[in-house]
Order: sequence, then C-alpha cells, then structure tokens
Amino acid sequence: MKLDILAFGAHPDDVEIGCSGTLAKEISLGKRVGIIDLTRGELGTRGSAAIRKEEAAKAAEILKVSVRENLGFADGFFVNDKEHQLAVIKMIRKYKPSIVLCNAVSDRHIDHPKGGQLVSNACFLSGLRKIITTEDGEVQDAWRPKVVYHYIQWENVTPDFVMDVTGFMELKLASVKAYSSQFYDPNSKEPASPITSKNFLDSVFYRAQDLGRLVGVDYAEGYTVERFVAVNSLEDLL
Repeated sequence: MKLDILAFGAHPDDVEIGCSGTLAKEISLGKRVGIIDLTRGELGTRGSAAIRKEEAAKAAEILKVSVRENLGFADGFFVNDKEHQLAVIKMIRKYKPSIVLCNAVSDRHIDHPKGGQLVSNACFLSGLRKIITTEDGEVQDAWRPKVVYHYIQWENVTPDFVMDVTGFMELKLASVKAYSSQFYDPNSKEPASPITSKNFLDSVFYRAQDLGRLVGVDYAEGYTVERFVAVNSLEDLL
C-alpha cells in the first residue's frame, strides 16, 4: 500500500496533538495517510500500554487513516541507532510516502526530539539502495520521501510554515480526546501530570486558533523544515 503521507509519533497521541488537523484535511482531499507510533507509551503517568492501544485505534478510526502501526520501541529508552533506524526504514519502504511528518525538533519530553531526529535520519538512509531490508521475505526497494516536516508539541517552536486546518478542528479535538486516559478528567483518581491539566487540553485549541490568527484563518497547525521548500510560483505561498 503506497501512502501519500506517513506521520510518526514517539507515543500514541503525539500525532493527534501535533498534526491531526492536517491529516484530517488531507484525507478529506483524497490523500492516503498512515500513522506509525514508535512506542506504546508504557511509561505514561496514566493509563497503560493496553489502554493506549485501544485509544490509538479509536483515534485512527475518527481520523479515517488507512493504516496505523506500532513499532514497540522502549518508551523513554529508545535510541537513534542502526537497529531503530532500520525498523523505521522498513516502514518508509513499506508505505513509500512522499511526505513524512514527525515529532518536534525541540520539546519538553526527551522522546520527542529524539524521535523526530530518528525518523529524519531514517528517511535519508531509506533512499540508499545498499541498505538491505526485507518485508515478508522479500527485499524492499529503496525509497526516500520528498520532504520531512516536524510538527509542534509542548514548546512554542516558531513554525517555518503553517497549514490551514479551518473546518477540521472538531475532528482534531475528537481524536485527541480519544485518549481519555491521558488528558483532563476531573473525575480521575490517577496521579496528575503536565498533560492532564485542563489548560493543556485547552492549549490544543488555542494554539491552533493563535497560529490561524497570525495568517488570517480560523485555525492552523505549524511545522518546521530541515531544508528549503521549493515552490513553482509565488502564488503557492498564498
């Protein structure tokens, strides 16, 4: 199955918080989109790996993504090495996306920039034909995505560009709230964490609203790039 866009997240719910409005919009335009979670989020203050698996499936159904997989890396302890790069390369070659979205370049949680760098490195290496990977016993073709974009998470990273997601905030918020074990719940008896506050849940909305304000639309999601973005016409930037 070839996908147009493949979004990676260090934990289940990273993609929903960072770029689910974009994914929902692209899917509505006929694009084939997938999500790859690097870990099961087993070290999260609330919930469990099993609960988050169910929540991730619910969020995927809300967004109508074509596929969602989990690589089962160790939450908090995965590293950017050959073993982990090869696992990501196999996913890139399996789904052959033109666009890859991944974790923020800088963030509060150590897995986020680490995961973003791992995926970015794997995107480059995936294009080298002398790196051999297999899927179901067959050698995979080399494949390098055209672009890699990093979404924004906890920190207010200044975006290089924003995506207008007006009309898709309801889906975005629904996909985030699918992770009911992780976010604001006044009735929860589990320990609190920075992401369980009402302020954090509200921030998903008001960040999109503020980024939209800056470009004259209702809501937007921001991205940073590692390389120059080429356009065919100045009108492409309008």
